[in-house]
Amino acid sequence: MYRIVCCDLDETLIGYDHCIAQRNVDAIRQATSQGVLFVPATGRGYCTIQKTLEELSLRNCKGQYAISFNGGAITENAGNRLLHLKGLEAQRAELLYERGQAFNVCIHVYTEKTVYVWHLNDDERRYLEGRMEVQEIDSPTLDFLGGEEVVKVLYEYPDYAYLNRIERSLGSLTDELSVSYSSMRYLEFNPKGVEKGAGLAILAQLLGVQLSDTVAIGDNINDLQMIKAAGLGCAVANAVDSLKDACDYVAQADCQAGGVAEVLERFILS
Repeated sequence: MYRIVCCDLDETLIGYDHCIAQRNVDAIRQATSQGVLFVPATGRGYCTIQKTLEELSLRNCKGQYAISFNGGAITENAGNRLLHLKGLEAQRAELLYERGQAFNVCIHVYTEKTVYVWHLNDDERRYLEGRMEVQEIDSPTLDFLGGEEVVKVLYEYPDYAYLNRIERSLGSLTDELSVSYSSMRYLEFNPKGVEKGAGLAILAQLLGVQLSDTVAIGDNINDLQMIKAAGLGCAVANAVDSLKDACDYVAQADCQAGGVAEVLERFILS
């Protein structure tokens, strides 16, 4: 019996219109009423997903959990109780921020509670609307943080090939980092070893659940290790081909039509 369902948010559970299909909401509520843990696994911070948790009737729920910052944090939903946090080394975060300014990209700097954004463009502003609130910055350094820990840095640019070139150009700077891609617009940097699959493994260990009793659902490359770690790895129909190739099951429905619900209906609720 599967006990944990670990699910990506944007373009997996949440559609392109920033909404969750009612089919998904109904299936998740039914699964959790039967004792299944439904765990959002997102690159965003846990403070920015409270609206989603509310829609799923999981906000402030004891015994329900979230994996955020691509595995950098694990929280219990009740009071957002922090169970695990691993952030970037300060000097490496500063280098990522300063190097990013030369690439004409939008830069997100994630601390535990705030997302700071440098060079916020109109396209990215539209994409973020309804997803999360950010604080715009124009500082050339991260000195304004006053020592506040950086959990993750990402570069945004709507050209996947350009982001690939940026990653290659960073050379040894990424040697001690976990590098991933998401939403076909983000190049993301976490501490080495921090990714969603490791987050799922940590949470499963904390709860005494075997990984064979877990399900993971995703759509993009930053979900790959989670898909591989879970007992059952699944993708929604709009997932990138490289993720689909690693999955045990690919839904016929996409993020708009309830692909997550399709997985739950087939493997949890049937």
